[in-house]
Amino acid sequence: MAKEVNIEPEWKKVLAPYLASPDFTNLADFVRQEYLNKTIYPRPENIFKAFWLTPFSQVKVVILGQDPYHGPGQAHGLCFSVPKGIPEPPSLKNIFKEIASDLGQPTSVSGGNLEAWAEEGVFLLNAILTVVANTPTSHRDRGWEKFTDTVIQTLSDKREHLVFILWGNYARSKKSLIDASKHLIIEAAHPSPLSAYNGFFGSRPFSRANDYLEKWQQEKINW
Repeated sequence: MAKEVNIEPEWKKVLAPYLASPDFTNLADFVRQEYLNKTIYPRPENIFKAFWLTPFSQVKVVILGQDPYHGPGQAHGLCFSVPKGIPEPPSLKNIFKEIASDLGQPTSVSGGNLEAWAEEGVFLLNAILTVVANTPTSHRDRGWEKFTDTVIQTLSDKREHLVFILWGNYARSKKSLIDASKHLIIEAAHPSPLSAYNGFFGSRPFSRANDYLEKWQQEKINW
């Protein structure tokens, strides 16, 4: 099964035991059938886009989302990001507001497409990588969480001095997978309009991440 997965080679190597497992085979079979019978986002070639843009050895910061946007044209394989020309969703607008407040200047990205961050080492991972159109969390508990938990655990175990940014209760529930003795964990409320004023605004995750990277002689992210 692992040989068939269209995932970046470094990631394929470190995740090989899981990709060869019955759990992943069952997940792949389920996802394949869903794409054949329903409208699923993102497009199949973008399911693992975060992995292609940020190879395992290049990860510096991990931002964890829950599942892809479920509206037409929005999801393209990176959490919180939308393709060029698609209006910025409310959570992303709030992320950009916090960047401006935290860093004293607007975001470096154009529109809502965060691919430039990914190419700098920001791994934009959703816990669930596919969704049925107009049906949020529709692929919950189908196997994606086991896969992405393995991804998070592997990063924690095999890398050092990464920044994990966990926004909201769902992302924060993954904290137990991360070794806080060798990584920085930044927790805050979710940037959604429903919760942004309850601890997201003012949490300064972007400067804190860059300060940590600089401390460990790594290039800062151009947020």
